[in-house]
Amino acid sequence: MPSTSGEELRKVQVTGGSTFIISLPKPWVEQMGLQRGSVVKITQKDDMTLFLTPQVAESQDNQRKVIITPAADDTPGSIVRRVVSAYLMGYNILQLRSNQQRIGSGVKFQVKDFTRKKLVGTEILSDLPHDLTLQVLLSYAELSVKDALRRMSVIAAAMHRDALVALGMDETHLAREVVAMDDEVDRFNLYIVRLLKVAVTDGHILKESGLKSPRDCLGYRLITKSVERMADHAVNIAHNRLALTLTTVNDEILDELTRLSEFALKVFENAMESVFDEDYSEADEVLELELKTREMEAEVLHKILKQANPDEIPALRLIIESISRTAEYGADIAETVLNMTVRGAVIEA
Repeated sequence: MPSTSGEELRKVQVTGGSTFIISLPKPWVEQMGLQRGSVVKITQKDDMTLFLTPQVAESQDNQRKVIITPAADDTPGSIVRRVVSAYLMGYNILQLRSNQQRIGSGVKFQVKDFTRKKLVGTEILSDLPHDLTLQVLLSYAELSVKDALRRMSVIAAAMHRDALVALGMDETHLAREVVAMDDEVDRFNLYIVRLLKVAVTDGHILKESGLKSPRDCLGYRLITKSVERMADHAVNIAHNRLALTLTTVNDEILDELTRLSEFALKVFENAMESVFDEDYSEADEVLELELKTREMEAEVLHKILKQANPDEIPALRLIIESISRTAEYGADIAETVLNMTVRGAVIEA
């Protein structure tokens, strides 16, 4: 739905001696399809701002549709990126349509494969020679931001643990499973970004998604990015396990890596609890805890350099770096929570 940006100043008027009124911008009224008698919901936020939501917009939300017309020189990757962008912008029906030629089998395969792997709640509605239509069936109320973020963080933490376990195994199948699990994290990441993009400008969706204020959207976007990056480092650990020439990592080295890993995960998981509890004090404690990780990292690295095979040191260094990054992303999450909850920790003068 098209929209205009900018600010206008409008005077508050009084009618009937006691009723305060203010006129609505005509371009906005026309874009929303409003007319005399239309209902507009007014929602007051914590910061005393008002959100206007036309009822017609709420009822039509599930029917937001976009048509993507592939050009002859478009690559399958380019089409997939366009589909993802439309998904993130909150469209519920995404239609690939070619008026002159069949949609290439390569394009269809990549779009359908990506949809199945990474677009939460999205199904293939129709698959015809000139048409491929996707529909997002999952409503925002069914999976809130916090619920999706909790699932995402649990998977990311499990990936990290499994990657460390894989270092002590003869077989590499667990390391490969960690790499494959990253698709699940990406699924929730894309869903949360989609939800936040819509919620920041739509009071109805904001409420459905379990958020209190548009300000929360930026905070949760930063937190989601940190969780996604933490999962990427679990994948890096798995890749470096696959790069090691040894069948398994030396027990003493593995013990040191595990000790550092458990501490880093404690930082990350405590940070996530501060998110769900919306607790300033918990987040502050996480930042104190993360400082100890840096000391431990130097200690572990020193021991490993003395014990490891020289050929294995580059991969082990990268593994240590990824473990430490897990704690650093936990600290980033905690800092975001501090910013989101500081009003409850101070007294405004």
